[in-house]
Amino acid sequence: MGKFIVQGRDAEKVLNRISANSVSVPVGTNIYTQWLNAQGGIISDLTITRIAQEEFLLVTGDVLQRITPAWIKRHTQAEEFCATADVTSAYTILSLQGPRSRDLLAAITGADLSTQALPYRSSAMVEIGYARIRIVRITYMGELGYEIYIPSEQSINVYDALVAGIEAQGAVCRHCGLMALESLRLEKGYRDFGVDIDNTDTPLEMGLGFAVDLSKDFIGRERLSTQRAAGALPKRLVALRLDDPEPLLIGSEPLFADGAPVGYVRAGAFGHSLGASVGLAIIAHPGGVTAEYLKAKKFTVQVNDQRVPATLSFAPFYDPQGKRVRG
Repeated sequence: MGKFIVQGRDAEKVLNRISANSVSVPVGTNIYTQWLNAQGGIISDLTITRIAQEEFLLVTGDVLQRITPAWIKRHTQAEEFCATADVTSAYTILSLQGPRSRDLLAAITGADLSTQALPYRSSAMVEIGYARIRIVRITYMGELGYEIYIPSEQSINVYDALVAGIEAQGAVCRHCGLMALESLRLEKGYRDFGVDIDNTDTPLEMGLGFAVDLSKDFIGRERLSTQRAAGALPKRLVALRLDDPEPLLIGSEPLFADGAPVGYVRAGAFGHSLGASVGLAIIAHPGGVTAEYLKAKKFTVQVNDQRVPATLSFAPFYDPQGKRVRG
């Protein structure tokens, strides 16, 4: 992940100018947002944590490390003071996820991690091992969980203390990699920049309207305002699940509605929690892609040499109301 500290008198103003979501939040709050070009296309997908009144921590995908400071500099006006420091190599990120993550982490840190003390999308400083580290209550897996930001020189120490602390509580500590992460995030419908979304897509088309604040001015706002006023959009990214548990989705499979081609699967994997392959698919319909349209059509996906029936939905198939991540 790319990691940046943005600070200065005008840091909030500059970040609000380039972020579709508002960064005017209390200290300790984390937001999810996109950066857009003038046409409303997504050029970055990131989280921003306000760690002080004039200081923010930005976390992006690795492919966005180069563009991030350049985009901030390009859109900082001459009279504004906003400094960006690339701290990617200064911090390691470990992610502790799962229904027991709160209790396990609270016992290790001695901190109050209740929802009242640390709500979803909030941040706090705690101690693990010999290090003082930042935790942010967010997930890319669809479960209660935390991202842990560790000074690089303390990474091994904190990792060892974390694993030992989990095992001391009688829990099984399972390590997981990107294939497991891909499966879990697709069950939950989380987007991946450069895979599911890119600069040809707007946040509204990608189902990310919840991360857009049209009450403020930002780059790309005019396009999004026009789209929102138009109602149902002719292009949407939707969650997809195969009705047959046997075929495996890997991405790029053609999608059909009543036998006619309407789109394709942008990313797919087997969803072990759901017992079938899941994915995110782009679908086009001139009359507008609506919930009624998704229910009325018979959808199939071309998997190798067969067309497999599929169910499409705007909401994710796993925990659609987000109760598990907010509990």
